[in-house]
Amino acid sequence: MSESVITLNDSQFDEEILSSEVPILVDFWAEWCGPCKKLSPIVDEIAQEESHRLRVAKLNVDENPETQRRFEVMSIPTLILFRDGSPVARFVGAKPKRQLLEDLEEHL
Repeated sequence: MSESVITLNDSQFDEEILSSEVPILVDFWAEWCGPCKKLSPIVDEIAQEESHRLRVAKLNVDENPETQRRFEVMSIPTLILFRDGSPVARFVGAKPKRQLLEDLEEHL
């Protein structure tokens, strides 16, 4: 995982999301999830390349079920973009980097 990617958990999720001065993209994932493993390096690259306008975080759904339930994450990988503490976009499933960047662009 990239140094620029934050690891979130149930207990500090709200604090990190609410304190972010830029939009924050949260990757909901699990260790056993094949598509999550495929998406992980793409998310890491986006974290580094877009650090001037976006923060990136990851939340393991197996270790943090409260946050997973709260945001009704039923399939993984799921990426949720938060702005000012509220979800503004949701992307489900692994996507190529270019497609994910295009999808994010309208929300940044």
